[in-house]
Amino acid sequence: MEYQNLTGKDLLKIKTLGELKASGYQSRSIKEELRSNLIQNIKEGKNVFEGIWGYEDTVIPDIERAILSRHNINFLGLRGQAKTRIARMMTYLLDEYVPVVQGSELNDDPLAPLSSFAKQLIEEKGDKTPIDWWHRKDRYTEKLATPDVSVADLIGDVDPIKAATMKLSYNDERVIHYGLVPRSHRSIFVINELPDLQARIQVALFNILQEGDIQIRGFKLRLPLDIQFVFTANPEDYTNRGSIVTPLKDRIESQIITHYPKSIEIGKHITAQEAKLAGKPLERIHVPELMKDLIEQVAIEARKSEYVDEKSGVSARLTISAYENLISAAERRLYKNGEEKTVVRVADLIGIVPAITGKVELVYEGEQEGAGLVAYSLIGKAIRTLFTDYFPSPDQKRKEKESNPYVLPLAWFGEGKEVDILASQSDKDYKSTLHQVPGLEDIVVAQVKHLAEKEKEFFMEFALHGLAEYSQLSKKLLETGMQFKDLFSSMFDMGNGEEEEEDF
Repeated sequence: MEYQNLTGKDLLKIKTLGELKASGYQSRSIKEELRSNLIQNIKEGKNVFEGIWGYEDTVIPDIERAILSRHNINFLGLRGQAKTRIARMMTYLLDEYVPVVQGSELNDDPLAPLSSFAKQLIEEKGDKTPIDWWHRKDRYTEKLATPDVSVADLIGDVDPIKAATMKLSYNDERVIHYGLVPRSHRSIFVINELPDLQARIQVALFNILQEGDIQIRGFKLRLPLDIQFVFTANPEDYTNRGSIVTPLKDRIESQIITHYPKSIEIGKHITAQEAKLAGKPLERIHVPELMKDLIEQVAIEARKSEYVDEKSGVSARLTISAYENLISAAERRLYKNGEEKTVVRVADLIGIVPAITGKVELVYEGEQEGAGLVAYSLIGKAIRTLFTDYFPSPDQKRKEKESNPYVLPLAWFGEGKEVDILASQSDKDYKSTLHQVPGLEDIVVAQVKHLAEKEKEFFMEFALHGLAEYSQLSKKLLETGMQFKDLFSSMFDMGNGEEEEEDF
């Protein structure tokens, strides 16, 4: 019987140390385990980090090089860049099962015992020492670094209750209660937000990373712990709470810099994959591709906005939550009007504001309304940015009066007409409202390539929003929707004392 040919079910039948030796099992370190299995995956063309978009040519090759080099890893990047998710996925590179001495708190390898418990048990029972099999999903420990984390939490402490119960002297190694790090022997151990860990606690990790020594209340133990360390951190200047102390940083062999999606297409893949839409009537709600682009563009605008703290970053969770809210806005309208189907509207972007306000950190925190106004501003900038991908620039066409496609609708608004688009409007009322604007449908039909009939009104509304963002029309946020009217008449109304609503 050769160990290499055994399946998971066969392994579970091996119950003693003697049977394990007979199987031909050979111990190897966790870093060697990760390395060997990664090599096999690369040869077979398998992607261990399936579902991690946008890192194919940047972060993932760095991770693979670090694993091949048997390095501990620090992921450095802003929030929402899949750092922890990647660390969790590294467990897929572990062997499916590894043997452990039954009852050992340090997950001892039966062929290389570490703890006094395992050594004593093997000395007593020899080849009859009972063993268990440890699945790879359990070989992962994660700890969020907070200022209150202690050395005892991570490394361990003397347990007086154990000493009293077992009638042991404090000189006996068995009185030690081991912390998370020793208990993660033969596992992947992740510390999230490493800079938040107090400097004196970071110091306690020095010898573990370099020498394998741990010291607990005067005990100096030589424990050659076999751990794959993975750390995550925001850039050090993001917060004043702390930083990674230089000696610790020096002991982490590979620091890998993560980043946000570099294109709208990658962002859409992430959003579609992560959005929780189970149970929603998706077959009854049509989402134009442009609307998905707009959601991603909002995040892009936020990341370069002067109002948003760039050191804080804008998580991919913003677009995920925004897309979920967008679908819910259409779903709510569907139920409210008792309709069979609906198409997402540009006006539904009002519904994503709560998803934005909680995900951006402003440079200057003011009143609660401040984040809301910034959210509306970001939506407006996203519309303006993508508008010229479908329609000619109003600024350029304004100079070409003869070929300006916007003359007819703008003239209609110039006569004092206005359009109210309400969030819960039925599809019938929504369409009739838009079609009363002369020339608007013609602009959409002429300019939008491959226009789907069911998306016509969506693009007509988008054209109005775009004209407003290019200061051709006035757009006001109403309690139940928004209103478009002539820009100059809006200015005169303000001059006459009419209360101006928040600008969208």
